[in-house]
Amino acid sequence: MERLEHWFGAEERWERVPTSADRRQDVHWAIFAFAVAALGLEFIRMGGGLTDEAFGVGAQYVAVVSGAALVAFRRIAPLTVMLLAAAHFIVAGELMPVVMASLPMQLLAFFLFFSGVAWARDRRGALFATLAVLLVMAIWLAWWFALGSGYSQMQETLSEEGVERYGFLSPVVALILYTILVNIIYFGFAIALGLVSWRGALERHRSEEQHRTIQEQNFRLRDQAVVAERLRIARELHDVVAHHVSVMGVQAAAARRVLDRDLDAARESLAVIEKSSRSAVGQMRDLLGTLRNGELEAGSDDTDQDPRSPQPTLDDLPALAAEAGTPTCAVTVELVESEPGAAAHVPAPVQLSAYRVVQEALANVRRHSTARNASAVVRVDLQTQQVEVEVVDDGTARVGTSGSGLGLLGMRERAQHLGGGVECGPRTAHPGWRVRVWFPLDGRAVEDGQTLVPTRA
Repeated sequence: MERLEHWFGAEERWERVPTSADRRQDVHWAIFAFAVAALGLEFIRMGGGLTDEAFGVGAQYVAVVSGAALVAFRRIAPLTVMLLAAAHFIVAGELMPVVMASLPMQLLAFFLFFSGVAWARDRRGALFATLAVLLVMAIWLAWWFALGSGYSQMQETLSEEGVERYGFLSPVVALILYTILVNIIYFGFAIALGLVSWRGALERHRSEEQHRTIQEQNFRLRDQAVVAERLRIARELHDVVAHHVSVMGVQAAAARRVLDRDLDAARESLAVIEKSSRSAVGQMRDLLGTLRNGELEAGSDDTDQDPRSPQPTLDDLPALAAEAGTPTCAVTVELVESEPGAAAHVPAPVQLSAYRVVQEALANVRRHSTARNASAVVRVDLQTQQVEVEVVDDGTARVGTSGSGLGLLGMRERAQHLGGGVECGPRTAHPGWRVRVWFPLDGRAVEDGQTLVPTRA
């Protein structure tokens, strides 16, 4: 029984529901079935095949119309239609055997049995209804052969035609077994085709569900990519603005102090401010240009648009050190390689993140520290497959300054995105502050982020 339930899909929660177009189509099929069955009935009548029927033309057309009308409801109430088709098959077969034995009426009944199995929404009910139909048909055949006129009719027909015995079975027994075989094929194929149709519809439904799921996942991934890109741009903008604005603020203060007594020093500070502002504007233009990148790639006619300048790399650290230094704080930046050319093996995203970490850490020193010296060391180790950034200073927290925390949040996000980590806090053996960030050399992201130490600014 469990195997039968599995074949009929009793464990499935999906229901095959017809659409309004399906229901309209069934009405057309019902009209077509009536036309074909009526045409076949008239051909039989013209050939003299209905002369022995007990009922007249009206009753014969009632049998045709009632059978064809069931087609219009085959997908609305499939189990009810299948049971009514079985009753119609038996009643019409008893009262008007020639009408029911015609090929159009036989195919009509086959189609209704098939539809019941193919469209039943209650699959366990479909199994029991099918078993009930088969049982009733088997009882009807047995009654027709054993108690009805079927056996005697066969004997009389074979005796009149003088049919002789050709095998180990008598002609009557052979015809009975042939009739049983025809019914097994008839009902068996109707049930089998119905199950194939239902299974096919189930597989199409699953494929559509999988397609929708894949589409939803693609939409979610696209949205996540957009959010990640926005976060990246926000980090980049924060780093650029914080660095260059702090440089301009320090240099403007220095120029103001020496303006009356040292014009050359003031002029040099103003030149640094000019250079830093131009650099900030250029980098912000590049970053904001990424928001229009899709439009430009789609065929923008803006031929005057300059191509985006390359993102900073480890090779730009010396220029960063020269720019970050102030009259009150000396800055050194050093790149340490485990072997010559090791930095060339660092992927561009890791190089950019290392550069931004150094930039943000030095900006924090200028904004929030009394340090006179600050140093940054970037280590590239091919043996451990790691890139390490360490920025230290010798100052203390400046009174009255407090950051938003976005700078260190950006460091954490960069490190976590690339599979690394962050350590920030006061130096233990010396005065000052220490920032240490590390990345795997391949920049491979991990799912579990590092546990980070709460830090200043």
